[in-house]
Amino acid sequence: MADHGKRTILVTSALPYANGSLHLGHLLEQVQTDIWVRFQKSRGHDCLYVCADDAHGTAIMLTAEKQGITPEEQIARVKAEHEADSAGFLIGFDNYYSTHSEENRHWSEEIYRRLKANGHIASRDIVQAFDPERELFLADRFIKGSCPVCKTPDQYGDNCEACGATYTPAELIDPVSAISGARPVQKESTHFFFTLPALADMLVEWIGSGTLQPQIANKLREWTDAGLHEWDISRDAPYFGFEIPGEPGKYFYVWLDAPIGYIASFQHYSRQHGLDFDRYWQAGSDVELYHFIGKDIINFHGLFWPAMLHSAGLRTPTAIYAHGFLTVNGTKMSKSRGTFIKAGTYLRHLDPEYLRYYFAAKLSGAVDDIDLNLEDFVQRVNSDVVGKIVNIASRCAGFLKKRFDNTTSAELPRPDLLQDFIDEGDVIAGFYEQREFGRAIRAIVALADRANQYIDEQKPWVLAKEAGREAEVHAICSQGVNLFRVLMVYLKPVLPAMAEKAEGFLNDRLDWDALQRGALLEHTLAPFQPLMTRVDPASIDAMLAESAEETRA
Repeated sequence: MADHGKRTILVTSALPYANGSLHLGHLLEQVQTDIWVRFQKSRGHDCLYVCADDAHGTAIMLTAEKQGITPEEQIARVKAEHEADSAGFLIGFDNYYSTHSEENRHWSEEIYRRLKANGHIASRDIVQAFDPERELFLADRFIKGSCPVCKTPDQYGDNCEACGATYTPAELIDPVSAISGARPVQKESTHFFFTLPALADMLVEWIGSGTLQPQIANKLREWTDAGLHEWDISRDAPYFGFEIPGEPGKYFYVWLDAPIGYIASFQHYSRQHGLDFDRYWQAGSDVELYHFIGKDIINFHGLFWPAMLHSAGLRTPTAIYAHGFLTVNGTKMSKSRGTFIKAGTYLRHLDPEYLRYYFAAKLSGAVDDIDLNLEDFVQRVNSDVVGKIVNIASRCAGFLKKRFDNTTSAELPRPDLLQDFIDEGDVIAGFYEQREFGRAIRAIVALADRANQYIDEQKPWVLAKEAGREAEVHAICSQGVNLFRVLMVYLKPVLPAMAEKAEGFLNDRLDWDALQRGALLEHTLAPFQPLMTRVDPASIDAMLAESAEETRA
C-alpha cells in the first residue's frame, strides 16, 4: 500500500466522563486510537489526536455536592487523574481538554444558533418526574423502586438488573428519588428539541456513503427505518453545564455539548500552534476526520452529530470507527471478582506495553467484543514479545559487543532475507490503516519466527568456538540485528517505549522511512539493555486482589 502524498488527519476518541476513574475498557479505545495515530505519524502524515473530559451533567453536580466541593473542583481533580492514567499507558494526545471551556461554550451556542436559524430547533412542554425535596427533575437513572415485572426492590427507573425487564419510571412500584428518597411528582416544563426527522434524507445518504462499518450502518438504518424522533437537547436548572442563550434556567443537555468538545479541543490546540481552524471544520474540508468510539454511543455519533454538523454548515466525519466491549476472562468486567480493573490499579502492577500489545493482537476493524483472558495475556506477551522479538536482538547483541566492538559488519550474508522483511511493510501498513491490528501483529510475529529460524540454522554460538569463523559470526549477528530493526519499525506504534529503547540500542530512528534508508552496515550500536521483562503471573494476582479490595472499600 503505497502512500500518495502527505495526508492531513484529525483523530478523536470518545470523551471520558469526569465522574470517575478510567478503567481498562476506556484504555481499549485509547490504545486502539493511539496505535492508529502513531502509525500515521510514523508514515510521515500530519496527524493530530485530540480528546477531552466530558465535564457536564447532573451526576457531576451531585458527586461534587456529596464531596463538599464545587463541580469545577471535581472536574479538575478527575481530569488530572485521567491525564496521568492515559500518559501511563503512553497515549500520545496532541491536546487533552475539557468540555467545560470557553471554546466549547462558544461552539455549543454557535451551533445552536445556526440550528435555530435553519428551523431545526423546536420547543414544547413535557411532563417529567420531579424531586419535590431537592427541587430538580429526575432522569430515569435517578429514580428507584421495585421492578413491575419481578418485584425486586431497589431497581433503577429504566431497567431491572434482576430480571432484565425494561420499563418507564412511571411503571415502578413505590418509586423514590435516588437522590433524596422523596416520592417523585409529575411536573411540566418547556424543553427544546433538535428536529432530527427534518434531516432524515441527509442521514439516509450519510449512512449509505461507506463512512461507517457495515454493522454500524445496519444498526443506524434500524432507527431511520423506524422513523426518527426529535431529540431533547435541554435540561432544567439546577444543572452543571452551559445555559441556552436567551433561555434562563434552561441548559444544554450534556450529550449536545460533549461531541462539540472535539471542535473545542482542536480549537484550543490550533490557537496555540497557529493552525487554520476553518480548514479542519468547515464544510468541504480536505482534512480527514475520524472518531473512534464504543458501539454503545453510535446513535449520538452516527445520527445526532452528523445531522447537527450538516445543519450548522460544518463538515461531517470522514469515518466513525466503533469497537466492541471489553470482557475479562470471558465475562463482563465484575467488581466482585476484581476484574473491574482501573487504569491506575493496572499501572501499579504491570507494564502498560503488555496491555497495548495484547489489545493490538486482539483488535480488528470490526465491532466485535474483545476478551482480556489473563492466562492468554501472560502467555502471549511472554512468548511473542520477550521470547521471539526481544530474543533476536539479545542473542545477537552479546556477540557484537564482546567480539566486534559493538559494530555491525560491512555486508550481510542474506540481503534477500532483509528485503523480504522490508517488502512485507506494505502489507503490514495496509493492516494498520484498516485497523486490522491483530493481522498486523500476526504478520510481524511470523517474520520474527523467520528471523529466529535463521539464527538457529546458522548457530553463531557454535561457529564462535571454531577458529577462523569470526567474520561469519559477525555477519550472522549483524543480519539478526538488521532483521530486528525492521520488526521494531513495524511494532513502534504498538510499543513506543520499547521502540525508544531499541532506537537507543540501534542508534537509529525507527520511523517507517527507516526501511528505505538501507541496512545498518559498519554501524556502531550502543550497549544492549533489556527491552522488556516477562510478565510475572504473581503481579496479575496482586492487581486482581487490589481491584477487589477497592470495590469493597
